[in-house]
Amino acid sequence: MKAVILAGGLGTRISEETHLRPKPMIEIGGKPILWHIMKIYSAHGVNDFVICCGYKGYVIKEYFANYFLHMSDVTFDMQDNKMEVHQQKAEPWRVTLIDTGENTLTGGRLKRVSEYVKDDDAFCFTYGDGVCDLDISALIKFHKGHGKSATVTAVQPPGRYGALEKTGIAVTGFSEKPRGDGGLINGGFFVLSPKVLPLIDGDLTSWEGTPLIRLAKTGELMAFEHQGFWQPMDTLRDKNQLETLWESGQAPWKKW
Repeated sequence: MKAVILAGGLGTRISEETHLRPKPMIEIGGKPILWHIMKIYSAHGVNDFVICCGYKGYVIKEYFANYFLHMSDVTFDMQDNKMEVHQQKAEPWRVTLIDTGENTLTGGRLKRVSEYVKDDDAFCFTYGDGVCDLDISALIKFHKGHGKSATVTAVQPPGRYGALEKTGIAVTGFSEKPRGDGGLINGGFFVLSPKVLPLIDGDLTSWEGTPLIRLAKTGELMAFEHQGFWQPMDTLRDKNQLETLWESGQAPWKKW
């Protein structure tokens, strides 16, 4: 099964980093968050990726073109113009990088790579800026079991601020970053049938707009509930939080 990953947005809310590189190439623990997302899928046997590039897409292309250099020890013999790679760390990945335009919306990017997934029974689809400890294998099994066109992972958003606990006007304690109000949101990890592709009109179609609304109204969108860790990287604060988790050695999404 293939995984299509959106990696072309401008990332304006984390411009401290994205003025130099596309958002999916912002590093957590010295590796792009895109790499972390691919490792999550790869841990469940999904190793064929279609990356939807856009803003500064050449940075992503250069990263994979030089993957051995990024991941291995090397010796450069300048006199003889030779390079020796030591301890090669290869991934079992097939990576297709497609330029889907700088200003194309999320649905339009998926439409632009339809040629690479149109003949598959189903494919995974996600954003290039969030990690979780989702059981991808269970998600795929759930999708195949219900037989509908689309599955969305439903998650509870993480709390961003500590909450006061009160009795009357007296503060009795604090809740550190409580989770949301109980409502579930789109967690961004989908499994889709190619039958959804005709619902996307073109570059200016947002996947979260008309296509998902149509799927919901026709009963073709099912929800797979995930109660575990889920964290997008929308801001520098989010990036620093993920970095802290990685450095602690207890990153919840690291299942490889």
